[in-house]
Amino acid sequence: MYTTVTPSWAYTLRLPHDPRSAGIARSTLRAVLRGHGMTRLTDTAELLTSELVSNAYRHSRGPCALRVRAMAPERVRVGVWDTNPAIPAPFTEAPAPPGPDAEDADDTDTDTDTAAEDGRGLLLVRLCAERYGAYRLDGVHRGKLLWVECGP
Repeated sequence: MYTTVTPSWAYTLRLPHDPRSAGIARSTLRAVLRGHGMTRLTDTAELLTSELVSNAYRHSRGPCALRVRAMAPERVRVGVWDTNPAIPAPFTEAPAPPGPDAEDADDTDTDTDTAAEDGRGLLLVRLCAERYGAYRLDGVHRGKLLWVECGP
């Protein structure tokens, strides 16, 4: 009989509404993964964490929290809670297949570069994460939680 043992560790870091929070989250994540022998996941997990924390900073006015949790050997889940209950479109829509004119569609946008780039970070998260999800929180910690998983 084959038995899978799930690692039993998790870390939570509360971050202030500060533009430096993404860098602090990345540093913390690197230390956690190194400490648990999961350095192979660092590049992808760091990118995903940076995008989630940056999204929390841009779209909420309060603090956020980073949670890093082992899901299995060589698999980690990163979740970011923030005070804005709105779940962003990339996490609520089914991914659209890239069409032949996908690259040209951005050229017709007459808004500013910032508006054209809005949401691209979370789309990147969806493309790089093996699993992802989101849900609203209504209890003591109101807002939402976006999470991603990555493995080898």
